[in-house]
Amino acid sequence: MAGKGTRGTVSDYPGFNANSDAEALRKAMKGLGTDEASILKLLTARSNVQRQRIGAAFKTLFGRDLVDDLKSELTGKFERLIVALMKPSLHYDVHELRDALKGAGTCESVLIEILASRSCGELVKIKQAYQDEYDKELEDSITSDTSGFFQRMLVVLVQANREPEGRVNEGRVEQDAQDLFKAGEMKWGTDEEKFITILGTRSHAHLRKVFDRYMTISGYQIEESIDRETSGHLERLLLAIVKCVRSVPAYFAESLYYAMKGAGTCDEALVRIMVSRSEIDLYDIRMEYRKNFGKSLYNAIKNDTSGDYREALLLLCGGDDD
Repeated sequence: MAGKGTRGTVSDYPGFNANSDAEALRKAMKGLGTDEASILKLLTARSNVQRQRIGAAFKTLFGRDLVDDLKSELTGKFERLIVALMKPSLHYDVHELRDALKGAGTCESVLIEILASRSCGELVKIKQAYQDEYDKELEDSITSDTSGFFQRMLVVLVQANREPEGRVNEGRVEQDAQDLFKAGEMKWGTDEEKFITILGTRSHAHLRKVFDRYMTISGYQIEESIDRETSGHLERLLLAIVKCVRSVPAYFAESLYYAMKGAGTCDEALVRIMVSRSEIDLYDIRMEYRKNFGKSLYNAIKNDTSGDYREALLLLCGGDDD
């Protein structure tokens, strides 16, 4: 399934025919019983753009909404995964953010994962799509639902004004490393604002050098200092930013590991990461998973899930690295 030259595991299906696929899906759902195997094999083998074209063809041929039909025929975690695959990529992020912010409680882990890992270009598109869909600024939703330094760090990220990647000024690297040291390890209490400004606005290349210099100055990795100097949602957000600065695929590999570690599985995180990264860097995530956790992502999913849900996730994963 992996396209040559891509870092995802899903790419455009060669010889794609939207009408044929729409007819195959209708056949799989028509009459008594549902052919789940045909549905999952077809949809995991098509790119997101192709799935949108299948949806349009389905409505043209049958006068029915494909997603509504899938929802009525499928259940549970498998339904959630297939419906997620059918959402346009950008709108999937937007819907996940909206679900995290609406209602009684806030799902901070979703805000952290999406806002810490997406590029400035992606965040600009997310903000616009959020405004278009809900007639409300994403920033306003965040500020009405969060508080304190956690809120302020999220607002900085949503500005999408991180400095562009380019030549790194060594003098500024030294200054930022010293400022972070003074704001944390050398201070009684913590100057969270300094952490927020530097981690939220500097380029990734610049920050990687700052982290190296910070280690030389303080004797600590920046993650250790954040762990000691902050707590709660702010700590988790700052750590996610640092991890994404170092390596986005490694960050998602770790997130997948913890989604499947222990007694229960966090299926929401598992579905969200597998779907949203399948055409971007899931192959790289697989490599990081194998390197950092001593087993393949494929086997972790195989051992932690079951049924059609497992089969669909394994097809998205695209291969076993053990």
